[in-house]
Amino acid sequence: MTNHKQVVYQSQLDHKSKMILRRRTKRRFNPRIFIDRTIETTAIVSLLLTGFSGVGAMACWGLEIIETNTDTNIIISGWQQQKSICLGAMLVSFSAFLGTSLVGAIFSIQRDKF
Repeated sequence: MTNHKQVVYQSQLDHKSKMILRRRTKRRFNPRIFIDRTIETTAIVSLLLTGFSGVGAMACWGLEIIETNTDTNIIISGWQQQKSICLGAMLVSFSAFLGTSLVGAIFSIQRDKF
């Protein structure tokens, strides 16, 4: 027998010979869980992007130093611009991490009602 909200999927007899019906309710959309998972995912992705941008900025910085110490006739000044782009991406993604952490802390405090 099915209902709109409940589905009976198993019946068992316990040790007193009484029938026990287990019911499984349909999952509903819970906005709190969705918001928590979105905040958590955003925080993790922004931390990863911060790390990768930092590594990219350090690599560009090293290649810029190598370029300045090599032949002066060959001038390719793209590494400084790439370094600035990586540092900017690192700053933006770290700011996103701090923002999502703050919003997540506010929601958890609001739920706990401190």
